[in-house]
Amino acid sequence: MMPKAKILPLTKPLVLACSLFLLSVLSVLPGCTANRQALNGEAEQGSAVSGRYANLFAQQGHSQQAIDDKINQAFNQLFYGAPDSQALYFADGSNAQGTKAYIADINNNDVRSEGMSYGMMIAVQLDKQAEFNALWNWAVSHMYHSDPAHPAYGYFAWSVGTDGVALDEMPAPDGEEYFATALYFASVRWGDGAGIYQYKARADELLQHMRHRNIITGQTQRGNQTATNLFHPEHAMVRFTPDLANADHTDASYHLPAFYEVWARVGPEADRAFWQKAAKASRDYFSKAAHPKTGLTPDYGNFDGSPWAASWRPESADFRFDAWRTAMNWSFDWSWWRKDARAIELSNRLQAFFVSEGLSSYSSQYSLDGKKLDNAQQSGLVAMNAVASLAATGPDAGKFVQALWQLPVPEGHYRYYDGMLYMLALLHVSGQFQAWLPAQQTDKTE
Repeated sequence: MMPKAKILPLTKPLVLACSLFLLSVLSVLPGCTANRQALNGEAEQGSAVSGRYANLFAQQGHSQQAIDDKINQAFNQLFYGAPDSQALYFADGSNAQGTKAYIADINNNDVRSEGMSYGMMIAVQLDKQAEFNALWNWAVSHMYHSDPAHPAYGYFAWSVGTDGVALDEMPAPDGEEYFATALYFASVRWGDGAGIYQYKARADELLQHMRHRNIITGQTQRGNQTATNLFHPEHAMVRFTPDLANADHTDASYHLPAFYEVWARVGPEADRAFWQKAAKASRDYFSKAAHPKTGLTPDYGNFDGSPWAASWRPESADFRFDAWRTAMNWSFDWSWWRKDARAIELSNRLQAFFVSEGLSSYSSQYSLDGKKLDNAQQSGLVAMNAVASLAATGPDAGKFVQALWQLPVPEGHYRYYDGMLYMLALLHVSGQFQAWLPAQQTDKTE
């Protein structure tokens, strides 16, 4: 298919190239902090508006060639490496819509909407349309609920076997959030195709369900369930689940105000004011949920920002695997939109805590007040803490970026979650995780 006009950053290639060159030069010179801030437009507008995305690797003196090589190596290993020890992406035949492929959670032996949507986002950012379409085709074919009588109608099953049989039919809303945004970006970057590849139309439909889906009661593998929309209409916050039994809770790592700003510009017009409200609500939520001393957030929470210890998982009140991602969410929101400077203080607070724990020895799970709950440092958290440097201004922010640079590409039995977060972090920190918006939308800040 023929591509549409590119987003704003690509309509000014010479300006962008010069900016990146100057950024890499200024970043290695002493006393140039103010110049870097001016170049990044930090005092005026975010990168989604200016088209100038901070390259934190370049600021540390790494060449663009070395950065590109690192990203290409990571993508090739995670998508096309050794199937038994490196790859997460697996081809799975074809159907009438074309080829299919899935991202596998090796440890849990399933396919998750989270990983599928991450894979699509990585693919659109790296201009990998074949992989994007194959993942989307598999998701629609094996995860999407098209039956209006099903309580998860309009959503994607969050856990499915590699054979395409659902293990849990209900959705995890972060998958829908990434699916929708990746589809909007694909529409701008590549243009819309036919059928399931009418990217924008499918994203609009998904957002319509996420915002307005009626309550449906129906039969699932786990018995009769009742589910509603994915965003609480009064709180304007993403739910932990649409299943009414637990719908009045949330998950800090599901809050993606940077994406809501995108939806407020390109999504269905009738809901754009709501998505602006949701973006503000999530920014407020980050400040409520983050511990005042450590900056740590819980895995699960209540809408007032307090932690929620789920009955089946009481440890969800602690900083555990979901919560690793929360700092990424507030940090790239600040980098993209410059709407809430509290993100700077949040990143500074979080990174100061991990510095106090030892940059090479901090753990991966903590109580919110900073008590270690394990003794292992995992690469997924190291990656997320590097993305926090998009907002951080503390003296050690660069050390977190360098820690990411020094990480090998995750492999082995636990490579799924670590690998996906590692790949997302490389794109964020290198300035290659971008908001693909129609040119006329990039200057709309309210």
